[in-house]
Amino acid sequence: MKDEKSKKDEYQKALAAFSDAVKEFRKSKWDKAVELFGAFIEKCPIERDLVARARTYLAIAGEHLKEPKEIPTPKTVEDFVNAAVYKMNGGATEEAMKFVEKALKTYPEDARVLYLQADLLCRSGQMDAALDSLRMAVQNEKTYRILAQNEADFAPLWDDKRFKAITKTV
Repeated sequence: MKDEKSKKDEYQKALAAFSDAVKEFRKSKWDKAVELFGAFIEKCPIERDLVARARTYLAIAGEHLKEPKEIPTPKTVEDFVNAAVYKMNGGATEEAMKFVEKALKTYPEDARVLYLQADLLCRSGQMDAALDSLRMAVQNEKTYRILAQNEADFAPLWDDKRFKAITKTV
């Protein structure tokens, strides 16, 4: 009976340590996540399922600590969009916007670039400008109406009458 309680206590401690590491991971605190997952793996090798997950998280956090890869100079509209999305997903909104602005100089009517610009503007709180870009993107490519309705980045605009007018499907 006592041995079972001891195992349960050890599992609860392991679970708490794993949970603490995941919290740091979710906050994008990669150094701390690597440290906590490493310590967890070392201290709790008996918890195989949690250790397997911890190794996965550890690998992902470790990748984030590496020097960022250089993005080759974009040449096509696809290159600009991919570079901007890469930066945006990494949280570098300003750098992403620079790629979008460069793309718009060469491809001012490209719906993908306009949609991406709208997303970035909305993320940065520039709602009127975001709506203008979204309107142009939808005018050039109707499918962006549906995408915008389901894009979490546009959630602050979902109740806006102008957003509803732009994304209204007939």
